[in-house]
Amino acid sequence: MDAIETVLQKALTIEGATGVAVVDFHQRRVLGSLDRGSGLDMDKVAYGDSDVMRAKLYTLELLGYASDSVEDILITLQSELHMIRPLPRLREDGLFIYLVLQRDQTPPLDEIRRQLHALEPLLEL
Repeated sequence: MDAIETVLQKALTIEGATGVAVVDFHQRRVLGSLDRGSGLDMDKVAYGDSDVMRAKLYTLELLGYASDSVEDILITLQSELHMIRPLPRLREDGLFIYLVLQRDQTPPLDEIRRQLHALEPLLEL
């Protein structure tokens, strides 16, 4: 099993997780994804959220922040949480983990962040 597949499987064990993808935002493509009921088209996720990442990085650059200061971007929907978690070497690799969670079944955000952070070293390609 390769590193991406391992990360995807482990990310889906986070309580409330229904979908996960590893995305290259430079190329706007999904490097791997797993779904357990999210029903999302991960190709659309890659395309749309690549624009979200680019816009946020551009805004931070305008404000004088370092691009690696982004820990995550959280999108809160009525019944779901969508988390975009850039990998530490953000500018060079352009990779992020995209996690979809059922809002009423999720642990505290700090716990989700801790679990995703623990997976990041597996993706240092």
